[in-house]
Amino acid sequence: MKAILMTETGTADVLKYVEVPDPVPMAGEVVIRVRSASVNFADVARRRGDRYPEPTPMPFTPGMEVAGTVAAVGENVAGLEVGTPVFGTVGRYSNGGYAELAVTQQANVIPLPPGIDPDLAAGLPAVGATATLILTEVAGLAEGETVFIPAAAGGVGSFAVQIAKALGAKTIIAGASTPEKREIALNQGAHHAIDYRRPDWPEQVRELTEGKGVDVALEMTGPKHLPTTLAALAPFGRLITYGAVTGLEGHHLDGDALTPLIYDPAPGQSLTGFNLGVWFALRPEVTIGALGKLMGWIAEGTITGPPIQTMPLADAAEAHRLLESGSSTGKLILEP
Repeated sequence: MKAILMTETGTADVLKYVEVPDPVPMAGEVVIRVRSASVNFADVARRRGDRYPEPTPMPFTPGMEVAGTVAAVGENVAGLEVGTPVFGTVGRYSNGGYAELAVTQQANVIPLPPGIDPDLAAGLPAVGATATLILTEVAGLAEGETVFIPAAAGGVGSFAVQIAKALGAKTIIAGASTPEKREIALNQGAHHAIDYRRPDWPEQVRELTEGKGVDVALEMTGPKHLPTTLAALAPFGRLITYGAVTGLEGHHLDGDALTPLIYDPAPGQSLTGFNLGVWFALRPEVTIGALGKLMGWIAEGTITGPPIQTMPLADAAEAHRLLESGSSTGKLILEP
C-alpha cells in the first residue's frame, strides 16, 4: 500500500510518500481502508519532534483519525463486517492514518451514520470531540455567557463557534488572523471577529463585552500567549488551554502573570489544561457521550462542521506546511 512515512523528525520534507507492507490485524483489531485522513496539529508536533505524551517510533506514519470502510478484521472482532463504513482513531506502533490502510482496536471504530460525509467524519474523533468536551464539560459554557475562540476558522475553532451558538452563548468573539478567516468565523455563527495577533486584542474583547471580559476563553498558542488571554477574561471566567502551536521549547510561562489570577485580586477565575487523550483514557463514557452529542447536532443540521480542504495523500508535506504556517482554513483532509 501507499503511505506517508518519516524516518526522522524535522521539517515537512521528512514526510515521504512510499510503498509499505499492508497492515495485518491482530486479535481485536480492525483494518480500515482509508477514504479520508484528518490532518491535525498533533501530527505536526510529532513530525517536528516537539514534546508529546506518546512515543513516536521510527519509521513512523502520522495520522490519528480517519474515515473509510472496514477492509479486514482480526480474531474476536464482532459486529463489523468488511465493507462497513466507519470512522475513528487509528495507530498501532508506527502505522497511522496517512495511508491507504490503517489498523486500530475495535473499540476505536465507530460505524458511520448515513448522510455524514467521510471527510467531515474524519475530523470528529479528535477535533470535533475536543471542541465539544471543552465547551460542554470543561468550561461548562451556559446559555447567555460570552466566549472567545481563537483560530476560529480552523478545525477546532470552527466546531467551537458552532457549538457555542448551539449552547446559546450570548456573545461569541472569534479570533482570526486575516479578513478572509474572520469572514469565515462570522459565517459560522460568531457575533464578532477580531485580529487576535494584534497586541491590543484583549482591549477589543472588553469593549465588545461592556468592559467585563469573556466568561470563557480558549487558548492554543502557547505559554507566552497565556497572560494575554488572561487579560481578556471576566471575573469568575474560565480559561482552557488545549495546545501550544508555537511549541514549548524556549517559551516559558510567566509566573508573575499568574499572580493576579491566584492571589491578587484572585477574581474567582480558573485555568484548566485540556488533553483529549486523557479524556479518552480516564473518562471514556463522557468522551463518547460528547461525540454522540456532536453527531446529533450534525444529524439535525444544527452544526455543519468546518470548511473542508481536501488534498491527495501524496501532498501530506504541503498540508503540514499550510497548517504550520497558519495559512489554511477549516479542516485539512488527505485522500489516498
